[in-house]
Amino acid sequence: MQPSNLPTIYSITESEIDLNDLLARITLTSTGAAAIFTGMVRGVTSRGDAHETEYLEYESYIPMAESKMKQVADEIRAKWPVVEGIAIVQRIGKLYPKTPTVLIACTAAHRDTGVFDAARYGIDRLKEIVPVWKKEVGPDGQEWVEGDYVPKPGE
Repeated sequence: MQPSNLPTIYSITESEIDLNDLLARITLTSTGAAAIFTGMVRGVTSRGDAHETEYLEYESYIPMAESKMKQVADEIRAKWPVVEGIAIVQRIGKLYPKTPTVLIACTAAHRDTGVFDAARYGIDRLKEIVPVWKKEVGPDGQEWVEGDYVPKPGE
């Protein structure tokens, strides 16, 4: 099957992430493995001084973010041609502890085809190049959480 015919989902959403629906949409009859990463809101953060988080507010410039998500999916397909389906979903809005905020899922015929590495690459690359901003709100105030990635020309 050509990469253009393989299921690829990428989206920014305010809706709850439905793992079962996404997995069904990226699974083929030849699929035997799925590697899934889901990031969630922590109620206690150890970055810097340990502190409580009441909620996070995620924002994004959706057209650019979804374009960059497509780029991540294209990069996964270039590095791991055996990957069948890809889902990359980022929630925005006000999210409370224990809520899934991001999902990366990759499917393939077998688990030993690099599918774990592909999903890991997907979340790492999303954090690098997809424009999503996070404000952390807790009992001691609020702050925008900065990433440490600076895009290079052309990224």
